[in-house]
Amino acid sequence: MRAILDAHVAEPVPALVEIAAADDATVFAIQDLLTERCAAAPADRTTRDPGEPGVRLRFFVDLRERPGA
Repeated sequence: MRAILDAHVAEPVPALVEIAAADDATVFAIQDLLTERCAAAPADRTTRDPGEPGVRLRFFVDLRERPGA
């Protein structure tokens, strides 16, 4: 993994969030918590890795904006 430099975090920017959990209900609950606090492009479906337990959910958040702004 590459080092994080001060220039990388000097200002909040859109970020990709990936949540991994045991089930759909858990990942959507976490997504709901995050989308209440910052602008987001929420996902509507999860993905599963064949042969692996649990689900994943990916979506974008923008820490510079509040929801509905």
